[in-house]
Amino acid sequence: MSEKVQIKVSDSASEGADLILFKPKNEFIPRPFREKEFNGSSDSSILFHAAERREIYVGLGDPNRLTNDVYRRAAGTGIRRAIKADSNELLIDVSDIEEAAEAIAEGLLIGAYAFDDFLTDQKASGSIVVTLVAPKRSLKALRERVNRGLSLGRATNYVRQLGNLPGNIINPKSLSDDSEKLSKSGGLTFRTWSKNELIKEGFGGLIAVGSGSINDPRLIQIDYTCSKKKAPTIAVVGKAITFDSGGLCLKEAGQMIEMKFDKMGGCSVLGIMKAVAELRPDCNVVGLLAAAENMTGASAYRPGDIVTTYDGKTVEVANTDAEGRIVLADALGYVRKKIKPDLVVDLATLTGACVVALGEERAGLFCNDPELSSLFQKCGEDAGEKVWPLPFEEEFESLIESKVADVRNLGKTRWGGASTAATFLSQWTKGLPHIHLDIAGPAMSDGEKSYRGPGATGFGVRAVYQFIETWASAGGSKTEVL
Repeated sequence: MSEKVQIKVSDSASEGADLILFKPKNEFIPRPFREKEFNGSSDSSILFHAAERREIYVGLGDPNRLTNDVYRRAAGTGIRRAIKADSNELLIDVSDIEEAAEAIAEGLLIGAYAFDDFLTDQKASGSIVVTLVAPKRSLKALRERVNRGLSLGRATNYVRQLGNLPGNIINPKSLSDDSEKLSKSGGLTFRTWSKNELIKEGFGGLIAVGSGSINDPRLIQIDYTCSKKKAPTIAVVGKAITFDSGGLCLKEAGQMIEMKFDKMGGCSVLGIMKAVAELRPDCNVVGLLAAAENMTGASAYRPGDIVTTYDGKTVEVANTDAEGRIVLADALGYVRKKIKPDLVVDLATLTGACVVALGEERAGLFCNDPELSSLFQKCGEDAGEKVWPLPFEEEFESLIESKVADVRNLGKTRWGGASTAATFLSQWTKGLPHIHLDIAGPAMSDGEKSYRGPGATGFGVRAVYQFIETWASAGGSKTEVL
């Protein structure tokens, strides 16, 4: 993993460093730019060779809509432009935008990340030192903002790194090993279930989905316990299919190259727990990863099979490529019966239907509590990870009825696929406040953007952590934080 940036805070600046200058659209710049070269549009940038030092101008877009996410993206654009220009030292004057310093720090880390671990001719390069400059009286508050941004940026990049690793390197066991290392380094409690333990305790969904692979499934649990007495508890659950061939209902070959990203929900849970360990919110947090590899081996589960999940509910397998909801059923059933939190959030690259509905930038948000839904949507906007509420339950329940089991794992029609999947999951969280995030669209990007490289995005870390912190600040009360 490459993070080619070190960030400092100071009230003074090196004279030889290059500058990053953020400019709103159509703001006057005393440089000889033509409008078609640079006019301050979002995600645009230009390099200018001034007499004293080089200047990198980065567009902010509409001057009336300068949110933290605008600065986050602009910082990512600026650092990527600086890397291409072989800069080794940069200055950003944040005197007038101190409140955006957290987002700027995140953007610098996210923009500088590159997945180049397997490029054998990749030349090692030194890191860029970035100094955020502000008046001396502001430095203490500025450092606090920057340190928080660095924690969230590092957690996001940690998720990206795990997500980008291919299926021959990341499997359920190695993901469990990474989870244990994270837990030990962050002072968290760790537990994992082996295949035999899963069988013994009745996790039939994980066993079924993982039965066709030489790599055994795992359930992974990480716990953070805060120091506050009688603190509320939130469970964060992730789908971690380390590679998804589709099972016996095999995917087309062209789709499979991206299926290492089917673990992104679980990877995001690890990133959230990394942020939790560093930033320590005033609530207890339980992270769960339902990890399996969906393959086509001789013992693979079949269409028509009936699977008994952890809490005893049965599932008719209509399609082996709708496997994520089956492993999540085990994890959510365990959460409801054993952990009994005040709230559960799950993240999953669950359906292509959600990408069709919302595109590649927004996650689907499914929650039957309007206040919780509204709160999470606001946290997502603030964190630069947008979500959009979609309907579920009610009219979709009839689509997952089965004549031979409690429920079937695929809707009876192709319509409303994201909603039928969410409705399926809700069968395992009855009576428990539940937010389901379908992150199939924004979890990865197949193209390079001005502010971020291609591959895994780490989506969900910042939005879910901000939600956890906001929710916990009111003692788990949704109404006090709206």
